[in-house]
Amino acid sequence: MKTSLLKLLVLVFTGFVLMASTPLKPEPIKSKFIVVLDAGHGGKDPGNRGGGFHEKDIALSIVLKIGQELEKNPNIKVIYTRDTDVFIPLDQRAKIANDAKADLFISVHCNAHSSQAYGTETFVLGLHKNQSNFEVAKKENSVIFLEENYEVTYDGFDPNSPESYIGMMIMQEEYLDQSILLADFVQKKFTNDLSRNDRGVKQAGFLVLHQTYMPSVLIETGFLTNSNEGPFLNSNTGQSKMAGAIVDAVMDYSHNINLAVLDNLGEETPVKVVAEKEFDDTFIDVTFKVQLSASSRKIEPKSSNFKGLNPVFREKEGKLYKYYFGATSSYSQIQKLHENAKNKGYTGSYLVAFKEGKKITVNEALKSQAK
Repeated sequence: MKTSLLKLLVLVFTGFVLMASTPLKPEPIKSKFIVVLDAGHGGKDPGNRGGGFHEKDIALSIVLKIGQELEKNPNIKVIYTRDTDVFIPLDQRAKIANDAKADLFISVHCNAHSSQAYGTETFVLGLHKNQSNFEVAKKENSVIFLEENYEVTYDGFDPNSPESYIGMMIMQEEYLDQSILLADFVQKKFTNDLSRNDRGVKQAGFLVLHQTYMPSVLIETGFLTNSNEGPFLNSNTGQSKMAGAIVDAVMDYSHNINLAVLDNLGEETPVKVVAEKEFDDTFIDVTFKVQLSASSRKIEPKSSNFKGLNPVFREKEGKLYKYYFGATSSYSQIQKLHENAKNKGYTGSYLVAFKEGKKITVNEALKSQAK
């Protein structure tokens, strides 16, 4: 009996030793940047049919073109909420993105209006501040009326009731800065590269964005009811151009928010800041900087972490860390520094300006008094 008990104790002790010495398996590292692409409407939900066109078909075509380009990048994984003409409930679209633990959710749509309104606008989740934004959200959210048991699924949400939006829990709040960053990239690409009319980055209560747990945007690519924009969006050329601009915006965003360009940097020659006295186009109380990236990750702002760029500054803004290169009152100098940053791989970097410590637009800075 004593021998058996001793053997049992030895086995138990040996088991504890083995457990202690065996390293725990680390959590699997997500190796790819996951983008969920959502073509608005589909199936029994045609979307708007302004100009005789079909929103569901145009949105799908643009999304498939976006995905085709993104899939060429081995570091990106693309998931579609739909890749055919089928009806997908709004909550299921969000679930697809949440289950995939996506880094981005992009919903593509086309606009309509009783006038000849035209231009692009990109929405992030929020409480609409005007009737126009409310009408857009109401139109897109009304698709839930095609779903069975929508009252239960969406907890009594009524797309036509302003009170429903006021009571909406903004679960996306922690991703708002990132969503706005992506939306801004999208609008800049549409405006600067395609010369589309910029209707801006806006906030509204879209259910499909409300239920996602990652940075999310809803893009209105233009108005099918406009006599010029409708045919453009319905054409293969127009769809390809819109898709290409969105792809470029996603790439700029991924480089910035995830600091992907920081991987495997190695030793590089630091870029020196040119002495400010070499230039005379300086502005009183204005400091220009190059914003390299924005991320929830806290990175040491040393040159070896930013491809040799020096000096780099880190500042906390909301839930994000912003990383800036250079600091000068000379506009000529900051333009040269910006070129250096782009040559180093920061193609999505852009200029920012501060006056007496407060961020202002670069245009405002240039209109201020020069020395």
